[in-house]
Amino acid sequence: MPGAAPAGGETADSMDLYQYGIVILFALAISDLMVGVSNDAVNFLNSSVGSRVASRRVILIIASLGMLAGVTFSSGMMEVARKGIFHPQYFTMPDLMVIFLAVMLTDIILLDLYNTFGLPTSTTVSIVFELLGAAVIVSLLKLYEQGTSLTEVTSYINTGKALTIIFGILLSVVIAFLVGAAVQLLSRLIFTFDFQSRLRRYGALWGGVALAAITYFILIKGAKGASFITPETLAWIRGNTLLLLAGCFLGSAALLQLLLSFTRVNILKLVVLVGTFALAMAFAANDLVNFIGVPLAGLAAYTEASGSADLIGGSMQALTEPVRSNTTILLLAGGVMVVTLWLSRKARSVTRTEVSLGRQDDGYERFESTALSRAIVRLVASLFDNASRLIPRPTRAAIAKRLDRTHYRPAPGPDGNVPSFDLVRASVNLMVASALIALATSMKLPLSTTYVTFMVAMGTSLSDQAWGRESAVYRVTGVLTVVGGWFFTAMMAFSVSSLFALAIFYGRAPVVVALLALAVALITRTHLLHRKREQAEQAAEVFNLRKIKNAAAAARVTFEHAGIFLREVASVLDDGTRGLFEYDRTRLNEARAGQRRLQRWSNIIAANTFKVLRLLQWEDSDHAKHYAATIGSLQEITESVRDVVMRGRLHVANQHSGLLEDQIADMQQIHGEVTEILERTSKTLLREEQADLGSVERRCDRLRDLVRECEQRQVRRIQDNASKTRLSILFYSYSWNSLKIAEQTTRLLGVFEEQLRPEVAADRGGSGRPAADARDGAGPGLTPRP
Repeated sequence: MPGAAPAGGETADSMDLYQYGIVILFALAISDLMVGVSNDAVNFLNSSVGSRVASRRVILIIASLGMLAGVTFSSGMMEVARKGIFHPQYFTMPDLMVIFLAVMLTDIILLDLYNTFGLPTSTTVSIVFELLGAAVIVSLLKLYEQGTSLTEVTSYINTGKALTIIFGILLSVVIAFLVGAAVQLLSRLIFTFDFQSRLRRYGALWGGVALAAITYFILIKGAKGASFITPETLAWIRGNTLLLLAGCFLGSAALLQLLLSFTRVNILKLVVLVGTFALAMAFAANDLVNFIGVPLAGLAAYTEASGSADLIGGSMQALTEPVRSNTTILLLAGGVMVVTLWLSRKARSVTRTEVSLGRQDDGYERFESTALSRAIVRLVASLFDNASRLIPRPTRAAIAKRLDRTHYRPAPGPDGNVPSFDLVRASVNLMVASALIALATSMKLPLSTTYVTFMVAMGTSLSDQAWGRESAVYRVTGVLTVVGGWFFTAMMAFSVSSLFALAIFYGRAPVVVALLALAVALITRTHLLHRKREQAEQAAEVFNLRKIKNAAAAARVTFEHAGIFLREVASVLDDGTRGLFEYDRTRLNEARAGQRRLQRWSNIIAANTFKVLRLLQWEDSDHAKHYAATIGSLQEITESVRDVVMRGRLHVANQHSGLLEDQIADMQQIHGEVTEILERTSKTLLREEQADLGSVERRCDRLRDLVRECEQRQVRRIQDNASKTRLSILFYSYSWNSLKIAEQTTRLLGVFEEQLRPEVAADRGGSGRPAADARDGAGPGLTPRP
């Protein structure tokens, strides 16, 4: 059996240093609660936010109450950090302090990194692999100092429990996806997408089953982990499980039926809000150990060492005994989680990622397609096609009729925005996920709430046909990105925690201080990076259509979007042109980032346009004609800007010869004309000045003549052998793309004049500015990007 020798020449005089270690652990715990909740908030906010069941304020209040209730059920889970991954009796207090400090430092850095990029990851997986990595390296170092065979490391690590946890986490991914898909398919077959009429027939029974299941898993299965429930009460609950379950079902069904019969309350909203409370409660009960379990274990180790004869070298055998956590500490931790939930902006970034991957409609996709996602979609499509042949045609027709969403038109939420999916799917997401998580909590298995809720949401999305041919490859890429990030989490958690533990084991206090400084520096940097990403998202947010009342309002907003877009085109072209003239790679890289932003904006405008056309079902074909012309022009402009920027960037990156002075002079003239056309058109579309289509058309004609003159001069340069092949190609592509941008911009202005000329004249009233009511029905006011 491995010995329990101290990790170095420790004495009782150094115990004071470990008091500071405990203080550091709890300070890190507060930080870990903040970054952890920012990532895990998606688990219980996804369904309620995506379905727009209530205002965000109401949703947060309910989730906060659920978390405060859930923390009192997490007492039993705290033992995972004490003895779930390693055998504490083989370690001394200094050894455990090394492990715990390494784990907490790693956890904060890793979770904050994921929050910055808006990717949901598993706090459970991170803490498990951090504990495993730090414990393994400390065990190996102890064995090395003792001169014992390194193969004895398996005696230090609780391999059976660790493997059970890891296997449970991986298995939960598959189970969550399949159960979510199956329950959603069954629910959709019962209610269809036109669920309002069917809800009155058997919605009370369905809701009763859902609420009874939640009560069973949260109360009955989770009761044995509660810090306030006495053994006698727990025994009574266990002995009357069926009675409680039946009473909950009958009571819930009766209450929901009364609401359906005598009120106009949407019972699905009630189910979703109760589910939000339940899932927040399950999250807090299961995941609180990830944030404060390690500091509490460190405090227990310090307390045990202080009361033993051998302060430094004594065994931590006492940590193997069961213990109930202090309810006050749990509630204080819950309070920190609630405050973070309300204030964290990174939590919203993570929520947006999951909601976008599960939304019912297509449109702008955050992720691009990859070869792997395309292969998976082809394979799954082929399997479904072959499997469908085994189902009788009448059965297929009946199922297709129940799942038909051709006329599905979701009602706007309280904020006026169209929900990403309906309340049927939201309720299934919440009920299935909370039930699975609560079951694992009752078995003291710290399965990943992120994995479960994410995979349940993806399973229900699949059953709801949210991943159609227009969006499947992009959604699969997003899922693969998130799942790949989970494996990356495990690898990084194990590796970084091991490295930190190695450094702390030998470096002690100075290394801890240095690592704290490193963590602060990294978090500060990621905070600045997140702010920059958030500003970019806010810039794109202006293109989201809201509260459109009529076709004319939609047209006005679209042209305003085009005006903002053209203003950015002028800025990006200026960066790309000047970067090419000055051979400035930094400026060209900025132009490349701007060009990507333009591509994203162009796609958003197009996606929103199609969405409006579908939702409003306009009978006036002129609207469709004008929108088609607008989208076509924006796409042409985007492609031309991309060609200009990419060619210039590649030319400079490859260290090709710089432009000739007379080439620069010609291109400056062209650039000046294009910029003037873009700025004039942008101001007109944004209603900043009187429209003058004739003036812009004359400038475009003048640019066309200028391009011809410049091309003739370029021919002479080629004949004189002054301009080499690459310079000539670059010059011609710049000229042609600039002319195309100007022509499509002029076309946009022409469409604007034809579509809105009478309205513009009335709005301006001769002042050259729109009237105050010009935006009526067009949604929120748009502030042009400076």
